[in-house]
Amino acid sequence: MPGPGPHLMFAMASGLCLTTTSNGRFSPHHTLVYTINAFFGPDIGSFSVWLASFLGGDTVVSFVANLIHDPFGYFIILGFPLSSLYSKISSLLLRSRLLHASHSRLPLTKMQCFLLISAGSFTHFFLDHLFEENGKTTMYKWILGTGWWDGTAPIYPSAVVVVGFLCLCLIGGFLYLNRASSSVSFHSMILVIVIAALYCSWCISQIYWTSKRRPAVGEEADLGVLVFLAVFFFLPYALCIMSMYPRGLDSDQIPR
Repeated sequence: MPGPGPHLMFAMASGLCLTTTSNGRFSPHHTLVYTINAFFGPDIGSFSVWLASFLGGDTVVSFVANLIHDPFGYFIILGFPLSSLYSKISSLLLRSRLLHASHSRLPLTKMQCFLLISAGSFTHFFLDHLFEENGKTTMYKWILGTGWWDGTAPIYPSAVVVVGFLCLCLIGGFLYLNRASSSVSFHSMILVIVIAALYCSWCISQIYWTSKRRPAVGEEADLGVLVFLAVFFFLPYALCIMSMYPRGLDSDQIPR
């Protein structure tokens, strides 16, 4: 499985890219919280098991560790208490001038920290699902399982028509929304989400709803790829972007 290096460097490089593209709105504080939780966050449980093994109480700790080492379990169980801790650390770093806050010059709020903790959890498992257990993780096997590997995949006219139509709608809709010099990125993103939902619905109908399974898009595992990328790649960045826009700050979080 990926060790400290890949987790830390992938998350920090992503944070630095967001800092550059957001003109500093994604501050070093954002990057630090996101990076720590993308690496050590979900692995807190595994580290606790290792410590408990010296004390002989690793059975209960192992059970809790398995709940924490999960993309959703981590921030559901530890998200709120850790967000309070990271918010205080952010305030301390800012007051002591140990870390620059870039755009806002304010410490991270609890909600910002919660969003970054959640993003870090999903980013952690983006690498774990792909690069551990010799490529035989449950998630990776499911992704490949949405493809067609039983000989050459038959090409059905209905698949060509539906997939072709959706792809044309995506390109055509993008051109329409961004015609001339008007850029409507929000509407374009809604377009992508709608087309992706329809595309996945088509794949699901062919794989799970027909009486006899049919290849949805030739041999391609499009359903698994789209779901995986949506949850473990695009969702973390969406959460990071949301963390740039806090909704209110407590007065005690503003540095004096």
